Amino acid sequence: MIKKIIIGSRGSKLALLYAQKAKNVIINNSNLSDENIVIKSITTKGDQFKDTRLSEFGGKGLFSSNIEKELKDKNIDIAVHALKDLPAIETDGLITDAFLERNDPKEILISKDKKKLKELDNKSIVGTSSYRREFQIKKIRPDINCKLIRGNVDTRLKKLKEGLYDAIILSHAGIKYLQFENEITEIFKIEEIIPSVGQGIIALQCREDDKETISLLKRINHEETYKRAHAERNILKVLEGDCETAIGAHSIIDGENIIVEAELFSLDGSKRFYEKKIEKIDKFREIGKEIGEILKTKSNNSYKK
Repeated sequence: MIKKIIIGSRGSKLALLYAQKAKNVIINNSNLSDENIVIKSITTKGDQFKDTRLSEFGGKGLFSSNIEKELKDKNIDIAVHALKDLPAIETDGLITDAFLERNDPKEILISKDKKKLKELDNKSIVGTSSYRREFQIKKIRPDINCKLIRGNVDTRLKKLKEGLYDAIILSHAGIKYLQFENEITEIFKIEEIIPSVGQGIIALQCREDDKETISLLKRINHEETYKRAHAERNILKVLEGDCETAIGAHSIIDGENIIVEAELFSLDGSKRFYEKKIEKIDKFREIGKEIGEILKTKSNNSYKK
């Protein structure tokens, strides 16, 4: 008899779409059928604190800690996370080593009157919950006022339409999944706004002693995404990044090479440290660590001056 597999996910519309995607990929690559896999919706602390910066309540872990507890307590078998919301350091007893094929990692702008970022009126208000995005926007438009915005995509769009903001910045992947692409005003190139580490990647986590589930997840792991995910997250591990650390990173695989670029901002956003490296693909773990160390040295040296 085939055992039931329980997938745990945040309860937001987008997170449940990610969980359904994971379920479909598992079904297509195993002998499991729809009735063998159940999706369990889990409320996270990040969903409860909707009007405050996550960093004030514990950072990225607010979106994953409740789900990870359910995993450790064996109430679920697989946890589905947006990789960009996962802390860099793995929780004891758990393993995140399988990833679905990456979605578009780019950032997008949605504005009230379809104006692009450079066309917005002077001192317009742009909604974002991310220091990284705020600092990146201000590099392009120093006059812009960034104002905290939290909540699901629908909630943010509603606040925009109510006139609380002139524009909001979101990830392209989420907008595509929710079929809100007609709302997009501008899609930023990677050179304009480097996305969050792991943006656009759906990560699958399980218990490190659950050999059966590990074997299942290995079958659906997308190899190129796996390498890009580890390269980018190793930057974060070196920098010990969280919601208060404004870090952007992006990688591509080009033939036999992996190309990674990353930027780190000072706490007040006034200084930007950038690094880009190319290595052979089999150095995907090392390249992230190297970039992290270089950025760490650059930023430390700037404070000594």
